[in-house]
Amino acid sequence: MFRERSDELRYTLTVVDLALSFLAVFLGFSFRFLIMDPSYADLAALDLASYLFFGGLLAVSQVVVFSLMGLYRLQKFLSFLDEVGTLVTGILINIAFSFAILYYFKIYEVSRLLPALYGVALILLTIVGHNLFRRVLYNRREAGHGLQGLLIVGGAQTALRAAKALEKNPIYGYRVLGFVVRADEPDLVVPRQKVLGTLEDLDALVEAKAPGDIIYAEDHGSRESLGAVLQVCDRQGVQLHVVPGFGNLLTANGLLENLNGLPLISIRDIPARSGFNRILKRTFDIVFSGLFLLIFSWLYLLITLAVKLTSRGPVFFLQERVGLDNQVFKILKFRTMRVQDEKASDTVWTTKDDPRITVIGKFLRQSSLDEIPQFINIFLGEMSVVGPRPERPYYVEQFKDKYQYFKRRHAVKAGLTGWAQINGLRGDTSIQDRIDADLYYIENWTFFLDLKIVFLTPFKGMIHKNAY
Repeated sequence: MFRERSDELRYTLTVVDLALSFLAVFLGFSFRFLIMDPSYADLAALDLASYLFFGGLLAVSQVVVFSLMGLYRLQKFLSFLDEVGTLVTGILINIAFSFAILYYFKIYEVSRLLPALYGVALILLTIVGHNLFRRVLYNRREAGHGLQGLLIVGGAQTALRAAKALEKNPIYGYRVLGFVVRADEPDLVVPRQKVLGTLEDLDALVEAKAPGDIIYAEDHGSRESLGAVLQVCDRQGVQLHVVPGFGNLLTANGLLENLNGLPLISIRDIPARSGFNRILKRTFDIVFSGLFLLIFSWLYLLITLAVKLTSRGPVFFLQERVGLDNQVFKILKFRTMRVQDEKASDTVWTTKDDPRITVIGKFLRQSSLDEIPQFINIFLGEMSVVGPRPERPYYVEQFKDKYQYFKRRHAVKAGLTGWAQINGLRGDTSIQDRIDADLYYIENWTFFLDLKIVFLTPFKGMIHKNAY
Protein backbone atom coordinates (compact mmCIF):
# COMPACT_ATOMS: atom_id res chain seq x y z
CA MET A 1 0.00 0.00 0.00
CA PHE A 2 2.87 2.40 0.78
CA ARG A 3 4.39 1.69 -2.62
CA GLU A 4 1.01 2.08 -4.33
CA ARG A 5 0.45 5.48 -2.73
CA SER A 6 4.00 6.58 -3.51
CA ASP A 7 3.58 5.41 -7.11
CA GLU A 8 0.28 7.27 -7.43
CA LEU A 9 1.90 10.50 -6.27
CA ARG A 10 4.97 9.93 -8.43
CA TYR A 11 2.99 9.22 -11.60
CA THR A 12 0.62 12.13 -10.95
CA LEU A 13 3.56 14.50 -10.43
CA THR A 14 5.20 13.18 -13.60
CA VAL A 15 2.06 13.99 -15.62
CA VAL A 16 1.84 17.42 -13.97
CA ASP A 17 5.49 18.16 -14.86
CA LEU A 18 5.00 16.97 -18.43
CA ALA A 19 2.05 19.33 -18.81
CA LEU A 20 4.02 22.18 -17.20
CA SER A 21 6.97 21.50 -19.52
CA PHE A 22 4.76 21.75 -22.61
CA LEU A 23 3.23 24.93 -21.17
CA ALA A 24 6.73 26.35 -20.60
CA VAL A 25 7.61 25.58 -24.24
CA PHE A 26 4.45 27.38 -25.35
CA LEU A 27 5.16 30.39 -23.11
CA GLY A 28 8.77 30.59 -24.27
CA PHE A 29 7.65 30.36 -27.89
CA SER A 30 4.97 33.03 -27.37
CA PHE A 31 7.37 35.40 -25.64
CA ARG A 32 9.98 35.00 -28.38
CA PHE A 33 7.69 35.39 -31.40
CA LEU A 34 4.72 37.41 -30.14
CA ILE A 35 6.15 39.76 -27.49
CA MET A 36 9.77 40.21 -28.62
CA ASP A 37 8.66 40.61 -32.25
CA PRO A 38 5.37 42.58 -32.35
CA SER A 39 5.54 42.68 -36.16
CA TYR A 40 5.25 38.86 -36.27
CA ALA A 41 7.78 38.79 -39.10
CA ASP A 42 9.78 35.95 -37.56
CA LEU A 43 6.58 34.05 -36.80
CA ALA A 44 5.54 34.08 -40.44
CA ALA A 45 8.88 32.68 -41.58
CA LEU A 46 9.48 29.97 -38.95
CA ASP A 47 9.63 26.23 -39.62
CA LEU A 48 6.70 24.97 -37.53
CA ALA A 49 7.64 21.27 -37.86
CA SER A 50 11.11 21.89 -36.36
CA TYR A 51 9.58 23.76 -33.42
CA LEU A 52 7.01 21.05 -32.78
CA PHE A 53 9.73 18.38 -32.79
CA PHE A 54 12.10 20.38 -30.61
CA GLY A 55 9.38 21.48 -28.19
CA GLY A 56 8.18 17.91 -27.73
CA LEU A 57 11.75 16.67 -27.21
CA LEU A 58 12.43 19.44 -24.69
CA ALA A 59 9.32 18.64 -22.63
CA VAL A 60 9.71 14.84 -22.63
CA SER A 61 13.46 14.91 -21.91
CA GLN A 62 12.77 17.25 -18.98
CA VAL A 63 10.63 14.66 -17.22
CA VAL A 64 13.29 12.01 -17.92
CA VAL A 65 16.01 14.21 -16.40
CA PHE A 66 13.86 14.93 -13.34
CA SER A 67 13.24 11.22 -12.88
CA LEU A 68 16.94 10.31 -13.18
CA MET A 69 17.76 12.95 -10.56
CA GLY A 70 15.30 11.41 -8.10
CA LEU A 71 12.85 14.31 -8.08
CA TYR A 72 9.90 11.97 -7.90
CA ARG A 73 11.06 10.21 -4.75
CA LEU A 74 8.50 11.08 -2.10
CA GLN A 75 11.16 12.15 0.44
CA LYS A 76 12.47 14.80 -1.94
CA PHE A 77 8.95 15.97 -2.84
CA LEU A 78 8.29 16.58 0.87
CA SER A 79 11.37 18.83 1.22
CA PHE A 80 10.94 22.19 -0.53
CA LEU A 81 14.64 23.14 -0.42
CA ASP A 82 15.83 19.80 -1.79
CA GLU A 83 13.16 19.94 -4.48
CA VAL A 84 14.04 23.47 -5.61
CA GLY A 85 17.70 22.52 -5.96
CA THR A 86 16.83 19.46 -8.03
CA LEU A 87 14.35 21.43 -10.15
CA VAL A 88 16.83 24.16 -11.05
CA THR A 89 19.68 21.72 -11.67
CA GLY A 90 17.49 19.43 -13.76
CA ILE A 91 16.25 22.30 -15.90
CA LEU A 92 19.80 23.58 -16.48
CA ILE A 93 20.94 20.08 -17.48
CA ASN A 94 18.04 19.75 -19.90
CA ILE A 95 18.76 23.16 -21.42
CA ALA A 96 22.40 22.12 -21.95
CA PHE A 97 21.14 18.88 -23.53
CA SER A 98 18.81 20.84 -25.83
CA PHE A 99 21.63 23.08 -27.03
CA ALA A 100 23.72 19.98 -27.73
CA ILE A 101 20.85 18.57 -29.81
CA LEU A 102 20.47 21.82 -31.75
CA TYR A 103 24.15 21.96 -32.66
CA TYR A 104 24.76 18.23 -33.15
CA PHE A 105 21.82 17.80 -35.55
CA LYS A 106 22.38 21.27 -37.04
CA ILE A 107 18.84 22.46 -36.37
CA TYR A 108 19.35 26.08 -37.35
CA GLU A 109 15.63 26.77 -37.79
CA VAL A 110 15.02 26.89 -34.02
CA SER A 111 15.77 30.09 -32.09
CA ARG A 112 18.59 29.66 -29.54
CA LEU A 113 16.61 31.89 -27.19
CA LEU A 114 13.81 29.32 -26.88
CA PRO A 115 15.59 26.93 -24.43
CA ALA A 116 16.59 29.83 -22.17
CA LEU A 117 13.07 31.31 -22.16
CA TYR A 118 11.68 27.82 -21.59
CA GLY A 119 13.99 27.36 -18.58
CA VAL A 120 12.91 30.61 -16.91
CA ALA A 121 9.24 29.79 -17.48
CA LEU A 122 9.56 26.21 -16.23
CA ILE A 123 11.41 27.16 -13.03
CA LEU A 124 8.55 29.50 -12.11
CA LEU A 125 5.84 27.07 -13.24
CA THR A 126 7.23 24.04 -11.40
CA ILE A 127 7.89 25.89 -8.14
CA VAL A 128 4.36 27.30 -8.14
CA GLY A 129 2.81 24.11 -9.53
CA HIS A 130 4.49 21.76 -7.04
CA ASN A 131 3.54 23.99 -4.11
CA LEU A 132 -0.07 24.07 -5.26
CA PHE A 133 -0.01 20.29 -5.73
CA ARG A 134 1.37 19.86 -2.20
CA ARG A 135 -1.21 22.24 -0.75
CA VAL A 136 -4.11 20.45 -2.46
CA LEU A 137 -2.87 17.10 -1.11
CA TYR A 138 -2.42 18.43 2.43
CA ASN A 139 -5.84 20.06 2.38
CA ARG A 140 -7.44 16.81 1.23
CA ARG A 141 -5.69 14.87 3.99
CA GLU A 142 -6.68 17.43 6.62
CA ALA A 143 -10.28 17.19 5.43
CA GLY A 144 -10.11 13.40 5.83
CA HIS A 145 -10.18 12.52 2.13
CA GLY A 146 -8.17 9.46 1.11
CA LEU A 147 -7.12 8.61 4.68
CA GLN A 148 -6.49 4.95 5.51
CA GLY A 149 -6.62 3.61 9.06
CA LEU A 150 -3.53 1.78 10.29
CA LEU A 151 -2.51 -0.23 13.38
CA ILE A 152 1.04 -0.41 14.71
CA VAL A 153 2.18 -3.58 16.48
CA GLY A 154 4.82 -2.60 19.03
CA GLY A 155 5.19 -0.31 22.01
CA ALA A 156 8.88 0.63 22.08
CA GLN A 157 11.05 3.14 20.20
CA THR A 158 10.66 1.63 16.72
CA ALA A 159 6.86 1.76 16.96
CA LEU A 160 6.98 5.35 18.21
CA ARG A 161 9.29 6.35 15.35
CA ALA A 162 6.89 4.77 12.82
CA ALA A 163 3.94 6.67 14.28
CA LYS A 164 5.80 9.99 14.31
CA ALA A 165 6.95 9.49 10.71
CA LEU A 166 3.34 8.99 9.58
CA GLU A 167 2.06 11.92 11.62
CA LYS A 168 4.82 14.18 10.32
CA ASN A 169 3.98 13.32 6.71
CA PRO A 170 0.19 13.27 6.33
CA ILE A 171 0.71 13.27 2.58
CA TYR A 172 1.13 9.48 2.85
CA GLY A 173 -2.57 9.34 3.68
CA TYR A 174 -2.45 7.17 6.82
CA ARG A 175 -4.10 7.70 10.21
CA VAL A 176 -2.66 5.76 13.15
CA LEU A 177 -5.61 4.13 14.93
CA GLY A 178 -3.49 2.93 17.85
CA PHE A 179 -0.86 0.50 19.09
CA VAL A 180 -1.02 -3.21 19.82
CA VAL A 181 1.65 -4.29 22.32
CA ARG A 182 2.90 -7.47 23.96
CA ALA A 183 1.40 -8.22 27.35
CA ASP A 184 4.91 -8.21 28.85
CA GLU A 185 6.26 -5.22 26.87
CA PRO A 186 9.40 -4.15 28.83
CA ASP A 187 10.06 -0.83 27.06
CA LEU A 188 6.67 0.81 26.62
CA VAL A 189 7.21 4.38 25.36
CA VAL A 190 4.14 4.94 23.17
CA PRO A 191 1.26 6.95 24.71
CA ARG A 192 -0.75 4.62 26.96
CA GLN A 193 -4.03 6.17 25.86
CA LYS A 194 -3.23 5.05 22.30
CA VAL A 195 -2.64 1.40 23.31
CA LEU A 196 -5.68 -0.55 22.10
CA GLY A 197 -4.73 -3.97 23.44
CA THR A 198 -2.22 -6.82 23.34
CA LEU A 199 -1.20 -9.21 20.58
CA GLU A 200 -3.85 -11.66 21.80
CA ASP A 201 -6.49 -9.01 21.00
CA LEU A 202 -5.23 -8.31 17.48
CA ASP A 203 -7.81 -10.42 15.64
CA ALA A 204 -10.70 -8.75 17.46
CA LEU A 205 -9.15 -5.28 17.02
CA VAL A 206 -8.85 -5.79 13.27
CA GLU A 207 -12.52 -6.77 13.17
CA ALA A 208 -13.52 -3.72 15.20
CA LYS A 209 -11.23 -1.05 13.73
CA ALA A 210 -11.04 -2.35 10.12
CA PRO A 211 -7.53 -1.02 9.39
CA GLY A 212 -6.28 -1.17 5.82
CA ASP A 213 -2.70 -1.84 6.92
CA ILE A 214 -0.71 -3.02 9.91
CA ILE A 215 2.90 -2.09 10.67
CA TYR A 216 4.90 -4.62 12.68
CA ALA A 217 7.46 -2.52 14.59
CA GLU A 218 8.58 -4.66 17.52
CA ASP A 219 12.00 -3.86 18.99
CA HIS A 220 12.22 -7.31 20.54
CA GLY A 221 9.94 -9.26 18.25
CA SER A 222 10.28 -12.97 17.62
CA ARG A 223 9.68 -15.16 14.60
CA GLU A 224 6.65 -16.62 16.39
CA SER A 225 5.01 -13.24 17.14
CA LEU A 226 5.58 -12.03 13.59
CA GLY A 227 4.12 -15.27 12.28
CA ALA A 228 1.05 -14.83 14.48
CA VAL A 229 0.50 -11.27 13.23
CA LEU A 230 0.94 -12.43 9.63
CA GLN A 231 -1.69 -15.13 10.15
CA VAL A 232 -4.18 -12.54 11.39
CA CYS A 233 -3.43 -10.27 8.42
CA ASP A 234 -3.85 -13.13 5.93
CA ARG A 235 -7.11 -14.21 7.51
CA GLN A 236 -8.49 -10.67 7.64
CA GLY A 237 -7.13 -9.55 4.26
CA VAL A 238 -4.99 -6.78 5.74
CA GLN A 239 -1.65 -5.68 4.29
CA LEU A 240 1.35 -6.18 6.63
CA HIS A 241 4.50 -4.04 6.65
CA VAL A 242 7.54 -4.88 8.77
CA VAL A 243 10.02 -2.42 10.28
CA PRO A 244 13.26 -4.31 11.12
CA GLY A 245 13.95 -4.62 14.84
CA PHE A 246 17.32 -3.02 14.17
CA GLY A 247 15.62 -0.05 12.47
CA ASN A 248 17.30 2.33 14.90
CA LEU A 249 20.60 1.47 13.22
CA LEU A 250 19.33 2.35 9.75
CA THR A 251 19.86 5.81 8.32
CA ALA A 252 17.26 7.68 6.33
CA ASN A 253 18.91 6.30 3.21
CA GLY A 254 18.97 2.62 4.14
CA LEU A 255 18.39 0.60 0.97
CA LEU A 256 16.51 -2.67 0.40
CA GLU A 257 18.00 -4.67 -2.46
CA ASN A 258 17.35 -8.06 -4.03
CA LEU A 259 20.19 -10.58 -4.13
CA ASN A 260 18.93 -13.35 -6.39
CA GLY A 261 15.64 -13.52 -4.50
CA LEU A 262 17.19 -12.86 -1.08
CA PRO A 263 16.17 -9.52 0.52
CA LEU A 264 19.27 -7.56 1.43
CA ILE A 265 19.27 -4.37 3.49
CA SER A 266 22.11 -1.91 3.03
CA ILE A 267 22.24 -0.31 6.48
CA ARG A 268 23.80 2.94 5.31
CA ASP A 269 23.26 3.80 1.65
CA ILE A 270 25.46 6.61 0.30
CA PRO A 271 23.51 8.89 -2.11
CA ALA A 272 26.67 10.46 -3.61
CA ARG A 273 27.91 7.04 -4.73
CA SER A 274 24.83 5.95 -6.70
CA GLY A 275 25.20 5.82 -10.49
CA PHE A 276 23.91 9.13 -11.81
CA ASN A 277 24.82 11.10 -8.67
CA ARG A 278 28.37 9.80 -8.85
CA ILE A 279 28.70 10.91 -12.48
CA LEU A 280 27.13 14.30 -11.71
CA LYS A 281 29.44 14.94 -8.74
CA ARG A 282 32.56 13.89 -10.65
CA THR A 283 31.61 16.00 -13.68
CA PHE A 284 31.15 19.02 -11.42
CA ASP A 285 34.54 18.35 -9.78
CA ILE A 286 36.33 18.21 -13.14
CA VAL A 287 34.64 21.32 -14.56
CA PHE A 288 34.91 23.42 -11.38
CA SER A 289 38.53 22.51 -10.59
CA GLY A 290 39.60 22.88 -14.22
CA LEU A 291 38.07 26.34 -14.47
CA PHE A 292 39.54 27.42 -11.13
CA LEU A 293 43.04 26.28 -12.12
CA LEU A 294 42.74 28.10 -15.43
CA ILE A 295 41.18 31.35 -14.22
CA PHE A 296 43.36 31.73 -11.09
CA SER A 297 46.66 30.54 -12.55
CA TRP A 298 48.02 34.05 -11.89
CA LEU A 299 47.25 33.64 -8.18
CA TYR A 300 49.19 30.39 -8.04
CA LEU A 301 52.16 32.18 -9.60
CA LEU A 302 52.02 35.04 -7.08
CA ILE A 303 51.81 32.70 -4.09
CA THR A 304 54.63 30.57 -5.50
CA LEU A 305 56.89 33.62 -5.69
CA ALA A 306 55.87 34.78 -2.20
CA VAL A 307 56.62 31.38 -0.62
CA LYS A 308 59.92 31.01 -2.47
CA LEU A 309 61.16 34.51 -1.64
CA THR A 310 60.27 34.49 2.07
CA SER A 311 61.60 31.12 3.24
CA ARG A 312 63.92 28.30 2.23
CA GLY A 313 62.49 25.05 0.97
CA PRO A 314 60.02 23.77 -1.63
CA VAL A 315 56.95 25.74 -2.67
CA PHE A 316 54.54 22.87 -2.23
CA PHE A 317 53.97 20.58 0.73
CA LEU A 318 52.96 16.97 0.16
CA GLN A 319 51.46 14.95 3.00
CA GLU A 320 49.67 11.62 3.30
CA ARG A 321 45.94 11.82 4.00
CA VAL A 322 43.20 9.20 4.18
CA GLY A 323 40.38 9.50 1.66
CA LEU A 324 37.70 7.44 -0.06
CA ASP A 325 37.44 3.84 1.20
CA ASN A 326 40.37 4.42 3.58
CA GLN A 327 42.80 4.84 0.68
CA VAL A 328 45.88 6.96 1.40
CA PHE A 329 46.78 9.72 -1.05
CA LYS A 330 49.19 12.66 -1.15
CA ILE A 331 47.47 15.96 -0.47
CA LEU A 332 48.96 19.09 -2.03
CA LYS A 333 49.31 22.43 -0.24
CA PHE A 334 51.40 25.56 -0.44
CA ARG A 335 54.11 25.23 2.19
CA THR A 336 53.30 27.46 5.19
CA MET A 337 55.87 26.16 7.71
CA ARG A 338 59.60 25.95 7.94
CA VAL A 339 61.01 22.71 6.58
CA GLN A 340 60.91 20.10 9.34
CA ASP A 341 61.19 16.41 10.04
CA GLU A 342 58.45 14.47 8.20
CA LYS A 343 57.45 12.54 11.33
CA ALA A 344 56.88 15.78 13.24
CA SER A 345 54.67 17.25 10.53
CA ASP A 346 52.64 14.03 10.35
CA THR A 347 52.02 13.64 14.08
CA VAL A 348 52.01 17.14 15.62
CA TRP A 349 48.77 19.15 15.71
CA THR A 350 49.00 22.77 14.55
CA THR A 351 48.27 25.27 17.33
CA LYS A 352 47.60 28.98 17.51
CA ASP A 353 50.78 31.07 17.06
CA ASP A 354 52.65 27.90 16.09
CA PRO A 355 56.35 28.92 15.83
CA ARG A 356 56.84 26.66 12.80
CA ILE A 357 54.58 28.87 10.64
CA THR A 358 56.28 31.37 8.32
CA VAL A 359 55.17 34.99 7.89
CA ILE A 360 53.56 34.39 4.49
CA GLY A 361 52.33 31.02 5.78
CA LYS A 362 50.27 32.71 8.49
CA PHE A 363 48.47 34.80 5.89
CA LEU A 364 47.92 31.81 3.62
CA ARG A 365 46.46 29.76 6.46
CA GLN A 366 44.18 32.53 7.73
CA SER A 367 42.82 33.07 4.21
CA SER A 368 42.81 29.32 3.39
CA LEU A 369 44.81 30.06 0.24
CA ASP A 370 47.32 27.38 1.24
CA GLU A 371 44.63 24.82 0.33
CA ILE A 372 43.99 25.84 -3.28
CA PRO A 373 46.62 23.48 -4.80
CA GLN A 374 44.15 20.75 -3.81
CA PHE A 375 42.20 21.65 -6.93
CA ILE A 376 44.88 19.54 -8.62
CA ASN A 377 43.96 16.63 -6.31
CA ILE A 378 40.33 17.22 -7.25
CA PHE A 379 41.02 17.33 -10.99
CA LEU A 380 42.95 14.06 -10.71
CA GLY A 381 40.05 12.40 -8.88
CA GLU A 382 41.76 11.99 -5.50
CA MET A 383 39.43 14.50 -3.82
CA SER A 384 36.14 16.26 -4.43
CA VAL A 385 35.28 19.96 -4.23
CA VAL A 386 32.88 19.18 -1.37
CA GLY A 387 33.31 16.44 1.23
CA PRO A 388 34.75 15.73 4.68
CA ARG A 389 38.22 17.18 5.18
CA PRO A 390 40.88 14.44 4.99
CA GLU A 391 42.92 13.58 8.07
CA ARG A 392 46.46 12.26 8.48
CA PRO A 393 46.83 8.46 8.90
CA TYR A 394 48.32 8.96 12.37
CA TYR A 395 45.22 10.80 13.61
CA VAL A 396 42.85 8.42 11.85
CA GLU A 397 44.35 5.63 13.95
CA GLN A 398 44.01 7.78 17.06
CA PHE A 399 40.43 8.83 16.44
CA LYS A 400 38.90 5.61 15.07
CA ASP A 401 38.73 4.03 18.54
CA LYS A 402 37.84 7.19 20.42
CA TYR A 403 35.04 8.24 18.05
CA GLN A 404 32.82 5.39 16.91
CA TYR A 405 31.82 6.76 13.51
CA PHE A 406 35.03 8.56 12.56
CA LYS A 407 35.95 6.25 9.67
CA ARG A 408 32.47 6.46 8.17
CA ARG A 409 33.65 9.83 6.87
CA HIS A 410 35.67 7.84 4.31
CA ALA A 411 32.48 6.63 2.58
CA VAL A 412 32.85 9.56 0.15
CA LYS A 413 35.82 11.41 -1.32
CA ALA A 414 37.54 13.90 0.93
CA GLY A 415 36.72 17.50 0.06
CA LEU A 416 38.36 20.90 -0.16
CA THR A 417 35.38 22.33 1.71
CA GLY A 418 32.44 20.80 3.49
CA TRP A 419 29.36 21.11 5.66
CA ALA A 420 31.53 21.20 8.78
CA GLN A 421 33.68 24.04 7.42
CA ILE A 422 30.80 26.39 6.53
CA ASN A 423 29.38 25.79 10.01
CA GLY A 424 32.57 27.00 11.66
CA LEU A 425 33.91 23.55 12.57
CA ARG A 426 37.58 23.79 11.69
CA GLY A 427 40.84 24.15 13.56
CA ASP A 428 40.61 23.71 17.32
CA THR A 429 36.92 22.72 17.48
CA SER A 430 35.06 19.62 18.66
CA ILE A 431 36.04 16.49 16.72
CA GLN A 432 32.66 14.93 17.52
CA ASP A 433 30.80 17.95 16.14
CA ARG A 434 32.86 17.74 12.96
CA ILE A 435 32.09 14.03 12.62
CA ASP A 436 28.38 14.70 13.11
CA ALA A 437 28.45 17.42 10.45
CA ASP A 438 30.32 15.17 8.00
CA LEU A 439 27.88 12.29 8.56
CA TYR A 440 24.94 14.63 8.03
CA TYR A 441 26.45 15.64 4.69
CA ILE A 442 27.12 12.03 3.64
CA GLU A 443 23.64 10.77 4.52
CA ASN A 444 21.76 13.79 3.14
CA TRP A 445 23.83 14.52 0.04
CA THR A 446 22.22 16.25 -2.91
CA PHE A 447 23.85 18.13 -5.75
CA PHE A 448 22.03 21.23 -4.52
CA LEU A 449 23.67 20.79 -1.10
CA ASP A 450 27.08 20.75 -2.81
CA LEU A 451 26.24 23.96 -4.67
CA LYS A 452 25.04 25.56 -1.43
CA ILE A 453 28.31 24.67 0.35
CA VAL A 454 30.42 25.97 -2.54
CA PHE A 455 28.46 29.24 -2.57
CA LEU A 456 28.79 29.75 1.21
CA THR A 457 32.47 28.77 1.48
CA PRO A 458 33.94 32.21 0.54
CA PHE A 459 31.71 33.84 3.19
CA LYS A 460 31.76 31.25 6.00
CA GLY A 461 34.47 28.72 5.28
CA MET A 462 37.63 30.48 4.12
CA ILE A 463 38.44 33.09 6.76
CA HIS A 464 37.82 31.92 10.31
CA LYS A 465 39.22 32.58 13.78
CA ASN A 466 40.26 28.90 14.04
CA ALA A 467 42.18 28.98 10.75
CA TYR A 468 45.81 28.82 11.88
